[in-house]
Amino acid sequence: MFPGIGTLVNVVTVLVGAGLGVLLGHRLTQRTRDVVTDGLGLVTLLIAALSAASVTDPALSAAIGDSAPMLVVLGSLLVGGIVGSLLRLEQRVEGLGAWLQARLTREEGSAERRRFVEGFVAASLLFCTGPLTVLGSLNDGLGRGADQLFLKAALDGFAALAFAASFGWGVAASALTVVVVQGGLTVAGVLLGDVLPDAHVAALTAVGSLLLVGVALRLLRVREIPVADLLPALVVAPLLVSFAAALR
Repeated sequence: MFPGIGTLVNVVTVLVGAGLGVLLGHRLTQRTRDVVTDGLGLVTLLIAALSAASVTDPALSAAIGDSAPMLVVLGSLLVGGIVGSLLRLEQRVEGLGAWLQARLTREEGSAERRRFVEGFVAASLLFCTGPLTVLGSLNDGLGRGADQLFLKAALDGFAALAFAASFGWGVAASALTVVVVQGGLTVAGVLLGDVLPDAHVAALTAVGSLLLVGVALRLLRVREIPVADLLPALVVAPLLVSFAAALR
């Protein structure tokens, strides 16, 4: 199989799942849609909790010490959040969703647009901030196989079905985000080779798990955390690990 097959399959499952969800969603009451969204929020919390265990990864502790991993995660979120807010990433992602809604659908009105944008933003963040996104895409590019992305594709397909039943075609538009993010990481794997040690991957996964918590809180309507503004933390985390390891 060729590099990128995992992302291709992932995009197909998102589109198919979203299409089925839109067809099914018209037959569901608003209360049922809310319950589906709550279920997705709870499952996202579970995935985040499992991924958060990476902060105790032995490779990370061996590289920077036992007390430093939490500080790396905290520093990554603080620095990443400041950078993201200055770049207004959340507003830009929402603006992209509104632009896509205006060109891909015929729905008009602020309520319909908000529903499309919320579906696009929530689905994009869920599909592109988890550990399987980064690790699976890099492994695909490194020629290690796309098994992780195939698993992610199956999960995303079911999630897209449930999301689209609540939010509509905005979920299908998130396939573009999957192409850009996962495709870019796959290309990086092809060009750069195996550049991320286990300690760096563990820190990145731990930070990613907290971003998933933010997505879950949005889905559960607890708080509208600007998760997109925190995305730079995924880049900051490996850099802080390298910095902390150099100080030892």
